Amino acid sequence: MTRWLDPVEQRAWHAVVALMTRVPAALDTRLQRESGLTHFEFRVLSLLSEEAGHRMQLSDLAHKANASLSRLSHVVSKLERLGWARRDSAAGRRGVYAVLTDDGFEKVVEATPGYLEAVRKLVLDGLDCAQTAQLAALGESLSSQLDQVLAEGCE
Repeated sequence: MTRWLDPVEQRAWHAVVALMTRVPAALDTRLQRESGLTHFEFRVLSLLSEEAGHRMQLSDLAHKANASLSRLSHVVSKLERLGWARRDSAAGRRGVYAVLTDDGFEKVVEATPGYLEAVRKLVLDGLDCAQTAQLAALGESLSSQLDQVLAEGCE
């Protein structure tokens, strides 16, 4: 038997859906206009920029970027064509690495101020400090729930 959402659950779900669709689209629009990047491409460059040596194994990068290995591989191929990343395999180590190039690092540094301004305007400026902390806690709880359900194979 189907368990319907009660009015509060439905309100919460509609809010989550609105955020999941509208925020990434707004970030994509701004990043593409200002930097020629999609939000996902920015995320990949940003994650690489935060790593020691600006490199990460593709499987780990896919996990951190919340993407399939296939999607990540396509994006890394595009970033390679643009000269912002390259693939590398270290001798004696398993797996292929994505490595941020100097041009890629410059690109992420150039795009970051506009990205952060958009994040603030779109989301954080609408919250006070306590609400921001609540959002962080809720996001982490929801992420943990998603990880658990996906690990069980029960999506």
